[in-house]
Amino acid sequence: MVISQSTIFLLILFLLGLIGKNQSIMIAVYVLAGLKLFKLDEKVFPFFESKGMSIGVTIITISVLIPIATGEIGFKELAESVKSYYAWICLGAGMFVAFVARDGLSLLASDPQLTTALIIGTILAVVFFNGVAVGPLIGAGIAYMAMKLVDSIVKLF
Repeated sequence: MVISQSTIFLLILFLLGLIGKNQSIMIAVYVLAGLKLFKLDEKVFPFFESKGMSIGVTIITISVLIPIATGEIGFKELAESVKSYYAWICLGAGMFVAFVARDGLSLLASDPQLTTALIIGTILAVVFFNGVAVGPLIGAGIAYMAMKLVDSIVKLF
C-alpha cells in the first residue's frame, strides 16, 4: 500500500491536534481519513468542499438561535440589550464581519494558493491557540482588505 502525500499531511494534522489537545482537528482528520480509507472521498469530498462552509455556518447559526427558540431570549431581553453599549459594539462587529466576509468569499473562489495559506493559518490557530475553525471566510475577507490597503500604499510610492 502506498501512502499518499495527502495521507501524510492528514497524519501530521492529527498529531498537531493531539499535541494541541484540539478535538475538532482530530475528529475532522478521522472523518476525512475514514472517507479516504473506504474510498468514499471521490463522492463525498466534492460535496463537502462545495457545501461544507454553508452547512457549517448553518449549524453554528442554529446553535446561536437556540436560546430564542427555547424562549430564553425574547423581545424583553432584546429591548434590554440595546440599552447596553456592549450590544451596540456586538451589532457593529457582526455587521463588520459579514461585510468583510463578502469579499473573502470571492477571494477564496478566485485564488487557490491564497486559500491554502488561509487554511494553514486557520489550522495553526486552531491547534496552537485553541482557535475555532470558522476563520477562513473572515480571514479571507481581512486578507482581501489588507491586500487592497497594501496595494493602495504601494501605488503611492
